[in-house]
Amino acid sequence: GPGFGCALPVSGLSLASSKSSWAAEALLGGMTNLDGKSFERVILMDQRGTGRSTPINKQSLEMLFPDMFLLDASSEGNATSAVMQLIYAKTSKAISDSANYLTKFRADSIVRDAEWIREALVNPSPTVDDNAQVERKVPQPWGATLGQSFGGFCIMTYLSSISHPPTMCLFTGGIAPMDTPVNEVYDRLWLRVRERNWRYYEQYPGDVPLVKRIVRCLLANEVTLPSGGILTARRFLQLGLALGGTPGSSFANMHSAINSAFVDDDSVELSRSFLKRMDYEQSFGDAPLYFLLHESIYADGASAGGTEWAAHTSYEKLAHSNPEFDYTQTAISDESPILFFGEMVFPWMAHGDFAEVSGNGMQKLSESLAEKNDWLPLFDALNMRKALMGNGKIPAKTKSAAAVYYEDMYVDFDCCMKLVKRGMPLEGVKVWVTNEYQHSGLRDDGANIYHKLMSMVKGSIHVPS
Repeated sequence: GPGFGCALPVSGLSLASSKSSWAAEALLGGMTNLDGKSFERVILMDQRGTGRSTPINKQSLEMLFPDMFLLDASSEGNATSAVMQLIYAKTSKAISDSANYLTKFRADSIVRDAEWIREALVNPSPTVDDNAQVERKVPQPWGATLGQSFGGFCIMTYLSSISHPPTMCLFTGGIAPMDTPVNEVYDRLWLRVRERNWRYYEQYPGDVPLVKRIVRCLLANEVTLPSGGILTARRFLQLGLALGGTPGSSFANMHSAINSAFVDDDSVELSRSFLKRMDYEQSFGDAPLYFLLHESIYADGASAGGTEWAAHTSYEKLAHSNPEFDYTQTAISDESPILFFGEMVFPWMAHGDFAEVSGNGMQKLSESLAEKNDWLPLFDALNMRKALMGNGKIPAKTKSAAAVYYEDMYVDFDCCMKLVKRGMPLEGVKVWVTNEYQHSGLRDDGANIYHKLMSMVKGSIHVPS
């Protein structure tokens, strides 16, 4: 995340038996909370801007900020100078307004939404404001929370900013690289992505020449997708976003897509089914929040500065110093495979590659967010330590455990482990390090992972040993 809603329980979380998903284990597996009570309800929250929670897409932005798109449709040749100046002024203000609006869709707002949901469920009548002359009800925090990937980042914000966080916090592949500069985050990520590429090609060596064939075709031809976007070589390489999943599923799905590329083995024409599949696999148009706000999840306060398209900057630097990363070079070389990209967003995505995030309005909006250098803080080291460790006579407010995946492509292992050392903000988190799973572990074996983390929190198993 951010940018994608929860899967529907009927399709994304089986409740057929206690071992069919993490949610089934929570509800049916017999594991209790810290008070010895069974969990009776699992809340799947569409984070704001996704699913049914005020979804953000180009259509909704057009309705909220119509002036932002004036230059998408206007023709300068048919307008007077005065009219164009007015259009430019209106567009500029709308872009500023929409950028400010989208700053309210980050983790700091998401956790406050979670608190409103909790209060609505626990205290159907609104509790009184802190400044009111009426005594507030005794806080009843969430019994537990589970944060996968960006969800874990949100838990860290919860511990940083909410006075009564959930009493149990579980992380799965979701410890944010707090205190690591955004440029370093992506420098490290590109190296992990390269490793996953190598793993992929080891499993499917026949895809090395096929990927080169596809990239050469796309470098030589402009291919329009059913969605209206352009399938450029660089867009095709964004299929690598899935490389961090389990080889048995994610690698196999990529292999299937790649092998459907051409009409037949001798053809130079891309198949229509492949073009449709590329639209399906790359849903940035349906979830533009990911494109617009993804890098901002690493923008922790004004001191962090602007993100300035950090992934793109890192790529340009690597491609200049090491031709292995430059797909225009590896496409014409027999020495190295072409490297897919990973979990990154790029400025060129708004330049026609993805129709729903393209056009003057969306392009200027994305640039405004990338240049923004006054983001609010997301994390507070002292508050996290207090919540997890207590402070003198004040006991800890929450107990926590984390699954940290040693070879996680999306979340840097070393940055995670730095934060759970003694004296660090997440020292109070019990950590289970494993290379048995990839980032998709919760989806692949959720029941067992959930059971282990809950057992660690409650002390019934001794991990770490």
